[in-house]
Amino acid sequence: MSLGPTANALRAERIKFTTLPSQWAAPLTALALTVGITAAVNMAYGTKDHTPGEDPAGGIYYGLLFGHVAVACTGILLIGQEFNTRMINTSLTAVPRRGRSYGAKLLLGAGLGLLLGLASTAGSFLVVDATVGLDFSTPGLARSFLAGVLYHPMMVLICLGLTAMLGNFSAALGLLTPMVFLGTTWLGAIPGVREAGQFLPDRAGLYAMRTQTEPGIHYGHWTGLAIMALWTAAAVYGGLRAMLRYQASGD
Repeated sequence: MSLGPTANALRAERIKFTTLPSQWAAPLTALALTVGITAAVNMAYGTKDHTPGEDPAGGIYYGLLFGHVAVACTGILLIGQEFNTRMINTSLTAVPRRGRSYGAKLLLGAGLGLLLGLASTAGSFLVVDATVGLDFSTPGLARSFLAGVLYHPMMVLICLGLTAMLGNFSAALGLLTPMVFLGTTWLGAIPGVREAGQFLPDRAGLYAMRTQTEPGIHYGHWTGLAIMALWTAAAVYGGLRAMLRYQASGD
């Protein structure tokens, strides 16, 4: 694969992203929710309720519990809007190599997610330190920071890949966003399903951010990050297979 066509495909994806307000609004919303809610909660309760102090990650990532829905929407929008408007056919005509077209979307999504992860995680750490104080020598905190950063690009890629597999913007938005926000939490509350629910990608990724162990979790923090990475790889591969089939089926 030559560098020229790949760079052109990536440039086309970047232009689409920067010129469609709905696409760049999603990561900005994710950043605002994650850092803003974390700051508000810590300013309001941090000095009175020290329960999160048992595991500093509880206070640091409180806003992410809301912001990661917008992170999921970022991945959905990177490809979902093209299915919704049928512009996917135009995109695939401009870049006939389906793998190259899909790969450019993945590269944009990974880069965007990484930047978002750095900004959101660093911002959350800083506001917690500014409001209630944070001991940066706490064991596991460096790993927690890394997991918080990597959670974002992996969530973007998971949702991008699953949207490609569904081939439908509305279905992806209606299925994935409630699942990320409430679905796995509900599953975790069902006794018979709780054991399996901890292996879902968002649960595993969020556990990787914890600094302490949690009863009932059958893996370590690094393993949680690896579990989410495996889900990411599976979603990316599934999306690739779907895009290749879309080439054969046409409109």
